[in-house]
Amino acid sequence: MAACNCTTKPDERGDSNVPDMMLYIIITASVFILLIIGMALMWLKKYRFLMRTIRKLQNVEQPMTEQLSPVDPEADPLKQNFSPVTHAAVKPRESNLIISRPRRQSSKSASRALQRSPQTDGRFNKNDLILHQLIKAGGEGVFYKANMMHGTIKGHSMFTCKIFKKGCSHRQVEREVSVMQKLGTHKNLLQLLDWDITEAPYMLVMEYVAHGTLRSFLQVNQERLCRDQELQQLFTTATYHIAHAMEHMRSKMIVHCDLALRNILVHSFPHEVKVAEFGLAREIARTWSRSSSCKKDYRQRIPSRWYPPEYFKSDVYGFKGDVWAFGIVIWEMQTFGTLPYPNLNTSEEVARYVCAGHRNGEPEQCRPEMIQMMKDCWQEPYSMRPSFKDIVRVLENILENDHDYLDLDKRNQRASMESEESQPSLKTEVYCNTDEC
Repeated sequence: MAACNCTTKPDERGDSNVPDMMLYIIITASVFILLIIGMALMWLKKYRFLMRTIRKLQNVEQPMTEQLSPVDPEADPLKQNFSPVTHAAVKPRESNLIISRPRRQSSKSASRALQRSPQTDGRFNKNDLILHQLIKAGGEGVFYKANMMHGTIKGHSMFTCKIFKKGCSHRQVEREVSVMQKLGTHKNLLQLLDWDITEAPYMLVMEYVAHGTLRSFLQVNQERLCRDQELQQLFTTATYHIAHAMEHMRSKMIVHCDLALRNILVHSFPHEVKVAEFGLAREIARTWSRSSSCKKDYRQRIPSRWYPPEYFKSDVYGFKGDVWAFGIVIWEMQTFGTLPYPNLNTSEEVARYVCAGHRNGEPEQCRPEMIQMMKDCWQEPYSMRPSFKDIVRVLENILENDHDYLDLDKRNQRASMESEESQPSLKTEVYCNTDEC
């Protein structure tokens, strides 16, 4: 009889699961490691790009806009009377403006310039120009109140004159003229009347404004404005008109790139505030893309305190960059012209601070609706920020609510006055019942 084979065979299926499990673990671990390495490389690339941006900013001269100092009340348009100067005033002192003759252009470049802007010839005589009061001095030029010794310019006896500084190229000035022409007429944009860019000093003649920049206006009148019970409504109204101007620029496919309180001029506060300074403005193609946005030019000084984080991170400034700057303008207005990020001294510090997600603090006494609007304008990514069309609609609703409350208060005041007038005898009797009657 055959002997029984009692030996058991190993479980082949169980043994086969062991290498499969090991293979699965190895693959999972490899994918996880590769993912970590990929993310690390991506963040390293962004970090290097940011550091390269900061190093380049360190090599650029600080913009004049970051060296703002408190306004001298004696030099403010509200505190100083006109003091017309003589005919020689058309040539400012060298300390304020260096006048030089431009380089001769070749016939080809001159013809191309004429094709781009056929009306480059001066249509007014610089020798008849009389400069009065300095309005502001910017990085590219100085603004004066001025008039003509003889006659007017398009019916304007007084106007604003911008005289470009040495270093501004003919092409740069011509581009600014082209932008202002395309923007056309808008009550909250400073209107171009005439220009002379045939030879240096290049000049633009724009509509007259009575009270200089909005920054100097708020600083000089801070004490008076703080006593006004309707201050927040005044600020909201001015903000609305600025947003209206920026919405018009957006409709023309032009990005401002230099929106700040110092570049808004005041003719009558708060309704007649006018966005100015289009030296950095660019026209963006209607088929907007990353390549069509404003790109960095390290030879050109930029107002970094008003620039969004995507400019420092990704080399992009588009329409939502102007929305970011609009939020800074609201903050400036609420703080009466305080320099943004006042505790930071350099452009590279501002770039690091903004890219790290930090923002300006909430201004005191600011209404909650404007605080929320500032936060909306400073959102990241920039696609989350509202458009100027949205901003205008929100501000309109706020102003309508303010108007309703004002009407209600006025009705209550009238009702109270009528009630008092209807009971004069009662008041007299009460008064006459005293011992002094």
